[in-house]
Amino acid sequence: MFKSNIHPLAFIEPGAKIGNNVTIEPFAVVKSTVTLADHVVIKSHAYIDGFTSIGEGTIIYPSASIGTKTQDLKYRGEKTFVTIGKNCEIREFVTINSSCQENSTVCIGDNCLIMAYCHVAHNCEIGNQVIMSNSAMLAGHVIVEDHAIIGGMTPVHQFSRIGSYAMVGGGFPECLATSLPTLSEGGFLINLAALTSLV
Repeated sequence: MFKSNIHPLAFIEPGAKIGNNVTIEPFAVVKSTVTLADHVVIKSHAYIDGFTSIGEGTIIYPSASIGTKTQDLKYRGEKTFVTIGKNCEIREFVTINSSCQENSTVCIGDNCLIMAYCHVAHNCEIGNQVIMSNSAMLAGHVIVEDHAIIGGMTPVHQFSRIGSYAMVGGGFPECLATSLPTLSEGGFLINLAALTSLV
């Protein structure tokens, strides 16, 4: 068993569940209902709130905000969850909101890379080994299947689905507002900047 490395200037509320060999750097905030599995690293100034569970070996980088209240105006205080899998990297200034509707969950799979300034909204489901490049944004109820790649500054409209192994490349001001098939269904690379509409 390895002792966790928690800096004395980290703020951890009583009740938080901390695994073995967890590193929490100074000025990180971990609230009372958070669960951190073994070998998790929470870097300085990260903020972990709500009923959030972070899987083994995942690294949360500075100024990421995880598990805070959804921005969905329909939220009425229901108990909701965020689950992040194993060996993910959640980079600087990423925001992952909690879900909306009782007992619903925002899910992120294993071995995902979510680069700086990305946003994951309520009720999203992200599979394993997904890459979201810098400033990609998922609106509510988006499904991203295994091995998909979302290019930088790509906004994805609510209720869209991105199939496994699909690659979305583009950026502001275009917006993905449809579903992309998996590779086995004829999945493809789509360049949003080259299109005027996907609706």
